[in-house]
Amino acid sequence: MSAKIPPPKASLTPAVPSDLSFKRVLFWIAVGLVVCLSLAPVLWQVLTSFKVNADISKIPNVYLPTRLTLSHYAELLQRRPFGRYLFNSSLVAILSTLLCLGIGSPAAYALARLRLRGEGLILAAVLIVTLFPYVLLFLGLLEIIQALQLANNYLALIIPYTAINLPLTILVMRSFFQQLPQDLEDAAKVDGYNTLQMLWYILLPTTLPTLVTTGILAFIFAWNEFVFALTFITREGMKTIPVATAQIGGSTVFEIPYGPIAAATVLGTLPLVVLVLFFQGKIIQGLTEGAVKG
Repeated sequence: MSAKIPPPKASLTPAVPSDLSFKRVLFWIAVGLVVCLSLAPVLWQVLTSFKVNADISKIPNVYLPTRLTLSHYAELLQRRPFGRYLFNSSLVAILSTLLCLGIGSPAAYALARLRLRGEGLILAAVLIVTLFPYVLLFLGLLEIIQALQLANNYLALIIPYTAINLPLTILVMRSFFQQLPQDLEDAAKVDGYNTLQMLWYILLPTTLPTLVTTGILAFIFAWNEFVFALTFITREGMKTIPVATAQIGGSTVFEIPYGPIAAATVLGTLPLVVLVLFFQGKIIQGLTEGAVKG
């Protein structure tokens, strides 16, 4: 008597449509191309900073050097006070960011919760200032700096950077203050908190990811700004990273020191990379917070 062979069981794993897998492959190819195109200039600068001069000037280009050197970094640090430039950029960027958040957060809360007369006009003015190209403010700011005798003073950069970043800070923080439940503020008032105490101890810690995200955007702008820093600061010991990098010269008039310039670019960008990586979680949370309600 022959044994009956049971029929094969149906697979529990659903078959993936071929068009879906094809779209997924195309998606990851597109992502890879975007990442490569975005990181290619950065990688080129990093490799150039470690190349020897013969490989930098060689034709055709040497994309993957076999000879590496640290002489460009040593030359950069020996010829110019690059540590001082880092300090100047850090001081200006940190102070302007703190001022921007310190002034913008209470202003955003007032526009979000308090019933102000002419609130619509205030918001319209803030939005217009946000969309206004800051380079067009250059001549007016130059007259103000000369009148107040702030040339070669850190305030000549801190005040404009704060004013330029303030409208964006107000708009972003206002939208997040509006999403906070009113019961949170009512409970704080019942516990005896005044408006400033409630803002400092309860509301701002709640919106910490948004504060970090907005602060990093303001910090990056202040760190990378070039036009104001080039014009308002002419003293060598007070220059910022972008200006100092642009003014690196060679041993002769006709020499372009690509190696030291690339090294300066890497050193000037490294603090921003470390800052973004350190606050990566808060940045992602701040960008996505409030996107989905429920």
